[in-house]
Amino acid sequence: MKRLASVVMGLGLVAAMHVFAQEASESRMDDRRSLRRGEQGKDEVLTAEQTARVKAILAKYDANSLTADQAKAIHEAFRQAGLRGGPPMGSAIKSAGFDPEKLRDLAPPPGQGGGGDEPADRPGGNARTDKSRKGQGKYSLNQAVSDRAQLSTIAFSGLAFLTGDFGGATFMPPGKVCDYFGFQYMRDIDAAGKGHNPMFLSRVAANVMHILNEGQRKLFEDLATEQAGQFEQLALKRIPLIKAFHRERDGEIPAGTTGLSREAVIRYVGDFYAYEAQLSFRRAEVFGKVVSSLTPDQKAYLGKMKFGDFNTWPELDERSLLKRPAAGVSRFYNVAYMTYASEFFSWMAGSVTADVYFCPERHGTYFGGFYMKDMPAMGKRNYDISTAVTGDSGENFLKLLSAEQRANITSITVLQKAPLAEMVEVRKAMSTELRKFLEGGRADKQKVLAIGRRYGELDGEVSWMYATAFAKVNRMLMDEQRAAMKKLRNLDGYQSAPAYLYSSPMQTLPAIPNTDFLFGSTAASPSKPVVVALTAAGVKTGFTLRSPAVADGGQLPKEFTGDGTSSTLPLEWSGVPVGTKSLALIMHHIPGPGDVKWYWILYNIPPEIRSLPKNVKDVGVWGNNSVNGRMEYAPPHSKGPGAKTYTYTLYALSAPVQLGVSPSEVSRKVLLAAMKDRLLATAEMSVVYSRNPGAANQGAGTGNIP
Repeated sequence: MKRLASVVMGLGLVAAMHVFAQEASESRMDDRRSLRRGEQGKDEVLTAEQTARVKAILAKYDANSLTADQAKAIHEAFRQAGLRGGPPMGSAIKSAGFDPEKLRDLAPPPGQGGGGDEPADRPGGNARTDKSRKGQGKYSLNQAVSDRAQLSTIAFSGLAFLTGDFGGATFMPPGKVCDYFGFQYMRDIDAAGKGHNPMFLSRVAANVMHILNEGQRKLFEDLATEQAGQFEQLALKRIPLIKAFHRERDGEIPAGTTGLSREAVIRYVGDFYAYEAQLSFRRAEVFGKVVSSLTPDQKAYLGKMKFGDFNTWPELDERSLLKRPAAGVSRFYNVAYMTYASEFFSWMAGSVTADVYFCPERHGTYFGGFYMKDMPAMGKRNYDISTAVTGDSGENFLKLLSAEQRANITSITVLQKAPLAEMVEVRKAMSTELRKFLEGGRADKQKVLAIGRRYGELDGEVSWMYATAFAKVNRMLMDEQRAAMKKLRNLDGYQSAPAYLYSSPMQTLPAIPNTDFLFGSTAASPSKPVVVALTAAGVKTGFTLRSPAVADGGQLPKEFTGDGTSSTLPLEWSGVPVGTKSLALIMHHIPGPGDVKWYWILYNIPPEIRSLPKNVKDVGVWGNNSVNGRMEYAPPHSKGPGAKTYTYTLYALSAPVQLGVSPSEVSRKVLLAAMKDRLLATAEMSVVYSRNPGAANQGAGTGNIP
């Protein structure tokens, strides 16, 4: 690692700019060569006058600080001068001191994009034969994972993180989650160039809502009611991670630790990506039902809408088609509904290729880049976000850094290659599994959750790389560098909210639990991070669990342990999903890899119940515990040194649990298996308990157990 960093450092600014000009795929180079051969014969040469014209055009620019906008202007000047591409043109550009490949990378000339597969032909997906499309070939998965695209995005994120604040870092477009349905690809290759305009999503969603019948729209409405709060929770789960990244940046690390724990970050992000996968599974399940119910007329209407061509979509306004959500439903109801309507079309009309594609900024989304780029478009219904912002700002950021500082950023493109390559394979597996619903089958839910968790672990790994590298650069910055970076931010007059739920400002910052566990602190179990369910004043959340006796992530009071009175913890919950017919509760602890202990099982809790009192009786059915096998609460004693983490999980079920065994035989494993196909949502809270020295023989309980 040190050798790699020293090599990158030695390359300096020239190497950083060279990385911007490289592509990861040799096939793209082959495509370019064939394009050039097709445009101009290999034996054709430029006249002296033409060569002089090339040099005159390029003389207006600096080859070492060329931007995407300047490259576009150069291509336009070449076109107006009647200068075509080809080897002779490339030689003339080189003789003028410029790199023709860099020109093409920064701004491909018309018709010379980056290649990449188009979606397979299907209703609405006849993209292969429509060569007039402006987006065709410009965006591809190869382009997204290329060193140039990745370095642009990483540098842009670094600029945002080092010049921004916590609130700005929480900002994120809702479409960047659960994005396995091809919408991102359809947006990026749009022939009309409207993919980065808010009208793009609105137009396609309006057409889908218009052509569906009442029963089909009801499926989307019910799903939005069910998932709006969960969608909100997904955003809230990001907040502790972002807080920890800012602590790393600012040097506020817990005593006894050396900084962010790579393993803890990976586990934590894996947890909430598994939650995201659960939402994606339900989304695909409903999409499949709607597809199977489409009439021939509906298919014909959608078939006339080309995948990735805004100009072929009838001009409809979605606002007249939206409904007011029921009382108590999250404000994200219509956001979810609009997302379903737009992604329904992109999924149906797309392909695995479209599903797998992601834009370079899909990962490591915790550093404020979206706020810096998208904030000027907020509140504007028809606003085009420049696609050159990321590349130009990232490039200029790197130019402000010293060789040593820059090496921390540029080396990430090498270090992340393995996880980035695996992300592509994981997305393929996810798309293949979810598309079983589209084909009339059924996806394996446990497989989808496992795939989602792995995807999160990979995202956590690269995000840890970003956070630690950015923090190192922050410690080396000079005052004049910080001032110059603030100017590059280009957001004068904008003030971020305390935090955002996606792009919606929160007026009150949520209560954030202790994030020491993300630094490997023993305050949280090293085997499993705390999975939080945050709440905030004035913010309507989804399915959440809390206790009036202890905060989430807090110290479990002694009276609820075997060192006290062995009372069961009082619990309260809210946001129970629509359609819940029964509830169940499990309290467990993971003492080590592959080992789980459970202390409290209560199932078939009536759906109207919203709390359990201390020492609850006569509610639901008790299962056994792993300590003594009895149908009772086994209070923890926290055997051994250090704090232990205990997790309470509440399950919302579509039907009461039916078991073929007596309650005394209902273990955690038995109950989880019985709930598998009835699960609507889960809510969690965790507590920690550390036994006081000398407490081994004090208090009631069941003995010295973890």
